[in-house]
Amino acid sequence: MSDHTTVNPQITDAVTQSNVKVMGEAPAMAMGSIYQSLAHSTGLLFENAVAAQQQQAILAQAATNVGVMQLYGMSAAEAGKIAQSDVPDNLLSLLAALRAATGPITASPVDLAAAPAAKPAESGPAA
Repeated sequence: MSDHTTVNPQITDAVTQSNVKVMGEAPAMAMGSIYQSLAHSTGLLFENAVAAQQQQAILAQAATNVGVMQLYGMSAAEAGKIAQSDVPDNLLSLLAALRAATGPITASPVDLAAAPAAKPAESGPAA
């Protein structure tokens, strides 16, 4: 047994308007979600790029330190052999100039790393 009761037209109109509003806002909400996801992904991309650059800078510094330690640990005969090799190197000419200006280096790389830094020379009174 079904009762056929009529519903107030204002109620059906309110429900219809609410449904239309939800359906109308759905594309905008979906696009907002997509844009938010895109912004987050882009942020992660740049974070990863910065981290990779930092790691590359650390590796470059470590490689430079190892190269300098090897150059300082090299004897004059070894440096002469390398200087006369087929491929001239600017770093070897710089090392030769450094050794000529400072004299022979007798300390090991470990001693050089542990030595305190020299104080800069004090300048005299201004003329």
